[in-house]
Amino acid sequence: METKLSPTARMLLKSWMQLKKMDLHPQSIAGYKPSEGRLLFCIKYGKKPDSPGPTVTDLSKLLHVTSPTVTQLINELAGKGLVQRNVDPKDRRVVRITLTETGEQIIQKLGDSLAASLKGLIEYLGEGESRQLAELLSKVAVYLQERNTNPNQSLLRGEDEGCSDCSDF
Repeated sequence: METKLSPTARMLLKSWMQLKKMDLHPQSIAGYKPSEGRLLFCIKYGKKPDSPGPTVTDLSKLLHVTSPTVTQLINELAGKGLVQRNVDPKDRRVVRITLTETGEQIIQKLGDSLAASLKGLIEYLGEGESRQLAELLSKVAVYLQERNTNPNQSLLRGEDEGCSDCSDF
């Protein structure tokens, strides 16, 4: 039996597939991969108040990836001098991840690049349509999150759900 899609459903599917094919993130931003940028933002903005920095577990939860994936990224960023590991002063068994001064500078560059991209989109769409798009995308996210609570009903799940709390880019 063939599934019949309404014209609106076809239009949504076509738009969705076009977006999925597009490279929404450049291969690098200021010389850093999008995954590195997301991790840097999560380190800076994903920590709990009064915390000396997030743990690998905290970061893996924010990014929706495994701890070994985060550890590998941290190793790469540490090798570039952007992050450092610090022993928690209250519990020496816990390691906290913090940005170095260079890491803070990179966050500024990445933030400027993101702001410029969003500014260009807002100028292209206009203020009203940009707000409308943001509201619609928020509704889509809620819908997909609700659908994903039952994996058998999920529709077109994304492979990289990213860090929704950390300026995902």
